Amino acid sequence: MPNPLGHYQPRACDCDFCTALNVAYLSDARGKLEVFSSSSIQVIQQGSEQALFAQCRHCADVLFVSYEFETGIKGAINANLLVDKHQLASVIAVSPKALSSTEKRERWLAVWMPLKVNP
Repeated sequence: MPNPLGHYQPRACDCDFCTALNVAYLSDARGKLEVFSSSSIQVIQQGSEQALFAQCRHCADVLFVSYEFETGIKGAINANLLVDKHQLASVIAVSPKALSSTEKRERWLAVWMPLKVNP
């Protein structure tokens, strides 16, 4: 991420899935996300079934969310899993369920960061 953590304000989706799993998304379109996994990740879909949510198979924490655009995969991480999450600005509530499928993809394209997943 191009800025210090204190510059970022995670977004907490108000849907039942994200609320139950205590997820707050963090991204910067100018950053990049590379995920290395030494254990098995489970991929699921929720809500509009567009985005893919990566969960730990052991604890069910949502690690990140992603969507594959024509230009590549973009995603956002779960800020609540960061060791230094206390440095982040206060979480704000968002309501993606109020957006159409097209509006969601446009929003994700604008705010999520390029994502690469390494096994």
